[in-house]
Parts: sequence; structure tokens; C-alpha cells
Amino acid sequence: MADELEDLVDIDVYDDGKPVEFGWLQGPNAAAILAAVRGQGPVPKTGLATRRQLRALGLRPGGQNAMPGLSWRNGRRKAYFYRIELALPKRTPTLAQERALDRAMAARQTCPTCRRRYHYCLPLRTLGSCLECYDGTPADPATYTLPPGHTLAA
Repeated sequence: MADELEDLVDIDVYDDGKPVEFGWLQGPNAAAILAAVRGQGPVPKTGLATRRQLRALGLRPGGQNAMPGLSWRNGRRKAYFYRIELALPKRTPTLAQERALDRAMAARQTCPTCRRRYHYCLPLRTLGSCLECYDGTPADPATYTLPPGHTLAA
């Protein structure tokens, strides 16, 4: 009789094999994490947080696997959880990395025709220039910086 009981396996008939997903503020320690992200409380030592929440807390996933997380809009939108205790601090970029990012953004924000650098990315693939050069729509002077002029004294 004891041997027969050892062979029994506990089966959950309602388990469909999918990982558990949480709704809004239903995850472990969710209210404390949301308060910390908003600056209204300390950063919790344990719990689950999304990638954006980790970023707001000054952390990064650190190579850990994502866990099932939130789902909303009838399952069409999802966000995955990461464990806070396994998260690592954000890395700060080096000056060379920041310089490279600035050059990449300058290429997307500078009009090739008038050489103005705008504070937003231009539609260079579709229009090829800023709106002012493309169709004459005047640009607000507060949205761009002028190209550097010549540096000669005379």
C-alpha cells in the first residue's frame, strides 16, 4: 500500500502550462515598487519589477531571465518581471560612448540642406530634409540651433 502511494503524482487539472501572469498592481510587492518609482518611498530589497521600473530605480536586469509579468488589453500587451534582488546597478557610459551617441543623434537631427540641428529627429528617409527646406513650412527658431559659422577673423 505504501509503495502505491509513492507512485501517485499530484496533478492540477486547471494548470494549462502557461506561466502565471499578473494584473495591474497584483505582482509581489507591486505597491511598494510603484511608490519607489514615483519617489514616494524607499527602494524595496525584494520583489518583482518591470524593465522600466528597474531603470527608474537606477537598476538593470543584469543577465537574469525574464519572468512572466503583466498583461493588459486582453493579453495583447505584456511586460515581463525581473527580480529586484538579482538586479545590478546601471552602468554609466564612457565619454567615448556618449560622444558616439551624440554623433549618431546629430546625424538624425541635422538637415543636410540648411545644416540646422533640430531638437527632434527629422524625417530624412521620407522627405530628405527639414520641413522648411522641403515645402517652406517655417520652423520655430526655438526648435533648432544654427550651424557653426566660419571661425576666420576677417
